[in-house]
Amino acid sequence: MDVLVNEVAALQRRSGAPRVAVLINESAGSAEPALRGRIVAAFATHRIDADLQVVAGDGMKAAAERAAASSDAVVVGGGDGSIRTVASVLVGSSVPLGVLPLGTFNHFAKDLRLPLDVEAAVAVIARGQTSAIDVGEVSGRVFINNSSIGLYPFLVLDRERERRRSGLPKRLAMVLAGLRALRRFPRHRLVIHADGEARTYRSPCVFIGNNDYCVSGLSLGTRACLDDGRLCLFIARRQSAFGLFILALRCLVGLLDEERDLRSLSVTAVDITYRHGSLLVACDGEVERLAPPLHYRIRPKALRVFADPSS
Repeated sequence: MDVLVNEVAALQRRSGAPRVAVLINESAGSAEPALRGRIVAAFATHRIDADLQVVAGDGMKAAAERAAASSDAVVVGGGDGSIRTVASVLVGSSVPLGVLPLGTFNHFAKDLRLPLDVEAAVAVIARGQTSAIDVGEVSGRVFINNSSIGLYPFLVLDRERERRRSGLPKRLAMVLAGLRALRRFPRHRLVIHADGEARTYRSPCVFIGNNDYCVSGLSLGTRACLDDGRLCLFIARRQSAFGLFILALRCLVGLLDEERDLRSLSVTAVDITYRHGSLLVACDGEVERLAPPLHYRIRPKALRVFADPSS
């Protein structure tokens, strides 16, 4: 299969077709030779020169930088973490981003209304239609979906520890992490500066979305648009672990009372201060520890992506 992939790529380079770098995350379950062959063949069908590379997660940013300097477009195959890494390189440039949704959840691809089938996703890229969308940023770090402080970063770290220990799938490991969080989870006293005023909250969870998120019912966790130029901010009211569990259930069945359960804001920028050291911050499911104050802002229409405007 590798020989076939190389022969197709060589033929495309001789044809003078558009050059597209395709970066596949080797740990995303998407680097199997058969799938790689399908991807290259799908691009070849549209007479697009696909330079496919399988990249380790920690090498994705460097690979994206090289690809952006030598290609007409950069396509990433993997989950939202991989897409975020490549997007952080392309943001503010004229090089468009293509997405092959090969991750577990594919939130970004779904909000872009992209097909989840590989050949159909390649066809969207081949049509060459792009849209300019917003990205969020926290202290210089780009996020394409959302960022959060408090419970979610805690859950992600616990989930990954469980996966390393037991080898469980991501979804099941997250369920176990959630059950453990009911016994003990972080609450932070945060000062949130937005719209010219500062307010103090003691909350188990602060969520910052790139554009507005639906927080209840069947559309829970989705966005209607990615180019409204606003951050949405949700601050969970102070409550017990059991109360937070009930809150999650009300979200799922569409009974959330935002006035009672959440403090919500729509802003273009927000600063978050914390007086007790660094904070665990999640960006698109990846966690790192950052020193406050955290500076959040929206970057309107800063990223070009291949998308189907009619979808």
